[in-house]
Amino acid sequence: MPGCAAEASVLEDLQEIERELLLLARHHILPTSTHKQHGRTLDRSAYLLLSRIEAEGPMTIGQLADAFALDVSTVNRQAAAMLQADLVERIPDPDGGMARKLAVTPQGLARLHADRDVVLRGLGQVLENWSAEDRRCFADLLGRFNITCERENGYPWPRPAPVADR
Repeated sequence: MPGCAAEASVLEDLQEIERELLLLARHHILPTSTHKQHGRTLDRSAYLLLSRIEAEGPMTIGQLADAFALDVSTVNRQAAAMLQADLVERIPDPDGGMARKLAVTPQGLARLHADRDVVLRGLGQVLENWSAEDRRCFADLLGRFNITCERENGYPWPRPAPVADR
C-alpha cells in the first residue's frame, strides 16, 4: 500500500487511523432511505443484533445488552421492534434458565442474509481491483484490530474457526 513504509510519528499514525476509522464507519452505516435504494431492508441495530444472535444462538435481552455494552432499555426497545416485525421470537431458554431468549425467525434470517448479500456485493465492487493478497491482508488486519479492541473492552464477538488453507 502506498505510504505504508513512510516514516511518521506515533501521533500522526494514530490521527490517520482515527480519521480512517471514522470514514470507514460511514460506508456501512447508511441512512434507512439509502439502505432501501441499495436493496437493504434492516436498520443498523436490527442488522447488528440479528448478526450477533445468528453467530451465538438465542440470547436474552441482558446478554445482548452486555454484548454491545448498551443499556438494557435500549436493547429492549430494539428487540420490541424486531419482535413486531417478526424478525425474532421469544423462546424458553434452551439451557433451562428462567429468562426467555430471542431467537431469529426464518423471516429474520432471510432478511439478514439478503441484506448481507447486498453488503458483500458492495464490498466486492469496492475491492474488485485489489489483489487477493491485499484483500487477505486487509481482512487479517481488521480482524486483528477488532480482536484487540474486544479483548481490551471485554466484549468478544464469536467468530468461525480459522480456515487452515489460507
